[in-house]
Parts: sequence; structure tokens; C-alpha cells
Amino acid sequence: MNISKLISTCLLLLGTTVTTFVVASEHEHSHGHASTEQGMQLDQGKKWPIDASLHLGMSKIKASIEENISEIHHNQFTDAQYKSLAEKVDAQLAYLFEHCKLPADADAQLHILLFDMMQASKQMQSSDNPRAGAITAIKSLQKYPHYFDDKEWQSLQH
Repeated sequence: MNISKLISTCLLLLGTTVTTFVVASEHEHSHGHASTEQGMQLDQGKKWPIDASLHLGMSKIKASIEENISEIHHNQFTDAQYKSLAEKVDAQLAYLFEHCKLPADADAQLHILLFDMMQASKQMQSSDNPRAGAITAIKSLQKYPHYFDDKEWQSLQH
């Protein structure tokens, strides 16, 4: 299965998961539980647990962005470079979907974050503004340590 088909399948499955989660969140919200930024929530005020594969996949995505962040920031990245970056992101997303095993509630939160990352990759590959996709990916990387308890995570350097 090529990466485009894998991403399409994941988007379809993720869309269903996100829709289910949003409905559940709205139900919880109606009982007095406040939601946070873009539907993401902490685990009763605590960060969600991670596994080694989540740390590895997110760290590799971060490294791919960091090595190109100056060119992205200064708008010196070509469409071909954005496509190459998106392919690196996609490879790590595929790795995460295959290897990451989190408890159901943590996994639901991760899917919200990864959905943003998938949208970012798609935008870097097929839009007239691939830089906006890279910025979305950067914002997702910045959100990650606020919601997930990755003790080895080092902030994005830019």
C-alpha cells in the first residue's frame, strides 16, 4: 500500500474517531467539564502518558522540521522541498499509526494532534501555500509537550 492510500485510509478512520470524540466531548462538556484548545484535553489536569514509539516518531518529525526551519521561516523553501519534508512527516505518521499503543483516552487525544499533522503534510504536498502546512506542523509540535508526558522531549529550536 503506498503512503497516499495509507494516509487516505487513516484520514477516513481518524475522521470517524474525531467525530466520535467530539460528540463525546460535547456530552462531557454539558456536564461541566471544560475543554481546552481545539478539543484537546488533559487527563484530569495531567499530561497523557506516552510510549517509546510516540517519543521516537514525534522526535523524528521535529528533527525534520528543525533542520529546515530557517529556510521555512525566511520563505526560502521550494515546493519540492516542502514535498520532501511532507514525505518525511508521512513516514513518521505511518510509523506512529503502526507502533504507538496508548490507552484509549490518550490515543483519542493523540489522534486530534496527528490529524493536524496529517493536514499539514497534505497542505505541504498539494497546495498553493505549502508554507502554511509547515507552520501548522510546527504548531502541532509545540502543542505536543503541553498534552503528552514526554520527559525526554526537547522544545523545537528556531
